[in-house]
Amino acid sequence: MDSRAIRIITTGGTFDKHYDAVKGELTFRESHLPRILNQSRVTLPIHLDALFAVDSLVMTEEQRQKIVENAIASIEDLVVIIHGTDTMVQTAKLLEKQIGENDSHVYVFTGAMIPYSLEDSDAVFNLGCAITAVQLLGPGVYITMGGKIYNADNVRKNKEKGIFESI
Repeated sequence: MDSRAIRIITTGGTFDKHYDAVKGELTFRESHLPRILNQSRVTLPIHLDALFAVDSLVMTEEQRQKIVENAIASIEDLVVIIHGTDTMVQTAKLLEKQIGENDSHVYVFTGAMIPYSLEDSDAVFNLGCAITAVQLLGPGVYITMGGKIYNADNVRKNKEKGIFESI
């Protein structure tokens, strides 16, 4: 295994939603990640782990725990988690509580405010920031959105402004 390999865990969220013209709503189909990585010409060894595709507002505690368990069990030390922005902080804090004192993983959560499939999406930018951040940060749990990196225990989503900010 390449020590700089990155595991990307996808869980759905706005990042991976598609517009369903028949239903007139955003739904899930396949993940956009393979296409984005190819389009961005990423040459790093990436291992994709598509756990499920759910909106984080309806994510169950069992699903949240599955994300945490898969992240901790990753054989790659660099882990990016694509997650819905509404409860991303909640899952990141759960992960932070469950990692061991000597855990050498770098965990970086990211997502999108606007789906990749729609114009003006922030998905590709946020993914690029997460892939870069996971390679540069020390062990711990982080969130990167809008070009900023936050410690998981010092961030919130400001729903009025549509941004993440330090607490």
